[in-house]
Amino acid sequence: MTRLSPLDILLWVAVPYVAIAVFVVGHVWRYRYDKFGWTTRSSQLYEHRLLRLGSPLFHFGILVVIIGHVVGILVPASWTAAVGVSEDLYHVVAVVLGTIAGVCTLVGAAILIYRRRTVGPVFTATTRNDKAMYVLLVAALVSGLVTTVLGNITGNGHNYRETVAPWFRSIFSLQPDPELMLAAPLGFQVHALLAWALFAFWPFSRLVHAFSFPLGYLTRPYIVYRSRDPQLGTRSPRRGWERTPWSR
Repeated sequence: MTRLSPLDILLWVAVPYVAIAVFVVGHVWRYRYDKFGWTTRSSQLYEHRLLRLGSPLFHFGILVVIIGHVVGILVPASWTAAVGVSEDLYHVVAVVLGTIAGVCTLVGAAILIYRRRTVGPVFTATTRNDKAMYVLLVAALVSGLVTTVLGNITGNGHNYRETVAPWFRSIFSLQPDPELMLAAPLGFQVHALLAWALFAFWPFSRLVHAFSFPLGYLTRPYIVYRSRDPQLGTRSPRRGWERTPWSR
């Protein structure tokens, strides 16, 4: 059994639990005390050409990235093997789809950042909080993509399903096993720490809009729109002032 240092306990036991607590409590606090700030602060009115290109690339790419992480981390290797998916097939699909999704996400993020930096009104509406969010998000994406791509190009790819994935599951089962992360390469360790930092920062950024579901639209009454075009009325308009119904 490896002798664990206080730093090991801090990084691979304390940090995850602190990040999870801040993530949960932060969202509850934000929803209760800052409902009007629970928004993406959309800047579509200022510029839409770059947004129309960058936003789908980023959002669809990050969606595939999240699904890939959920499957890769939460689903044990024994489960995929039980349904007939070999480890080699899983690895090839994960690397190909993960690389494509990661590149699309980074390209979309680059377009959105370029838009924020070059479009005057959008840049003016960008806060320090937004800048910090972009730094953490891009750093987490780059670290994960670089670790995956370089590991496979050099032939030194690491099977994270034997270290990172069971460590992550051990955190949620309340039986943390930091030795698993100590066996993972430095790139995976950096990626994991950046991910926890992003989760802790999440409730205090515009990323909260990811948990906004417009369920009220399913039950709200229809909105009736009436045209002001006089040609669509029941009679021709009269010249001059007309008395209102309550003044008669």
